[in-house]
Amino acid sequence: MSELWEGLGFEIHQLADFNSSARRQGVVHCLEKYLRRGERPGQRAACGAQCRAMSLDPVETNPDHYTVVFENDRVRVLEYTDRPGERTTPHEHPDSVMHTLSSFRRRLYAGDARRDVEMPAGLTGWLPAQQHAGENIGDTPTHVLFVELKEGTAAGDTTVGLGPE
Repeated sequence: MSELWEGLGFEIHQLADFNSSARRQGVVHCLEKYLRRGERPGQRAACGAQCRAMSLDPVETNPDHYTVVFENDRVRVLEYTDRPGERTTPHEHPDSVMHTLSSFRRRLYAGDARRDVEMPAGLTGWLPAQQHAGENIGDTPTHVLFVELKEGTAAGDTTVGLGPE
């Protein structure tokens, strides 16, 4: 995870009281506090016991951009919006279906990797599970729906529905 933050220009320093069991669980410490204070790439982000763990759920890491518009035991539907120049902090997506409601250009970061993508409005496609951060590098707002997949139906479930629920 530190590779994602370092790829965005942050310098990460681990203090002696860092919670190593949380690292094994893949959580990030302190970064939310530093970002809320307005610290930016190139500044030092120090992590210690006084900091709480931060989820990689995009609704929690980037609440100004991601909103849950529907959820049940099979799927969660997220709406994503941003404006030119805005960035997201590192977060993760499970396997999902993405539908673009606007045309946009983004730069995605994952560790040392970087990829620029240009998406037309009305595109529907598969998004494999991944961790990344992103930036709107275009001159138009981004508007996207993500249908995140959860575990499939239980074995032997033969319930048949008719129409939307």
